[in-house]
Amino acid sequence: MSLEYTSNWSVIPIQPTQDPSRVPPGQRVTAGFPVLHHGEVPYYRDMSKWNLRLFGLVEEEADISYKDFMQLPRRQFANDIHCVTTWSKLDNVWEGVAVATIMERVKLAPEAKFVMLHAEHGWTTNLPLEDFLRETSFLAIKHNGELLSPEHGYPVRMVVPHLYFWKSAKWLRGIEFMASDKAGFWERNGYHMYGDPFKEQRYDFD
Repeated sequence: MSLEYTSNWSVIPIQPTQDPSRVPPGQRVTAGFPVLHHGEVPYYRDMSKWNLRLFGLVEEEADISYKDFMQLPRRQFANDIHCVTTWSKLDNVWEGVAVATIMERVKLAPEAKFVMLHAEHGWTTNLPLEDFLRETSFLAIKHNGELLSPEHGYPVRMVVPHLYFWKSAKWLRGIEFMASDKAGFWERNGYHMYGDPFKEQRYDFD
């Protein structure tokens, strides 16, 4: 398995204005933004070929072009993020599209209970539908005022801040709605099926 990891972080103390309970067990706070991914970073030269596909247990599949996606209503989101490799980054400010806005494009079948996020290079990760639909989950295009870099998921990254950050799929290209849960890439390789950082649900090798 090819794993690319750029360590650009150092541990910093919790600031007086920051509640220590925001940092899950086993995590260390960083001011940096480390890069961790499987495979190569995709670089896009023709955005007319980019689309976001909504499919699976939906009444009718939908494809959102890059042009249409960039015209969707956006808002700011503030959160903390926690990586399974033990770093946490607090007080992030993102700009992106709410999941509720994306869901206006499809009508779900009643049996839809789970989501599989599909990214470039065939990378996937799974989520319960209720976690995907949370008000705190969104599709990001900017982080701290800047467009996402290719290493951090340009042009669109899913962000699910209440779970470990591998669930926040970079280079998002598809959202599949499913009746039953199914392991994604890292889940098939030993990571936990859910990934709650406050319960330290890092790995599941059983």
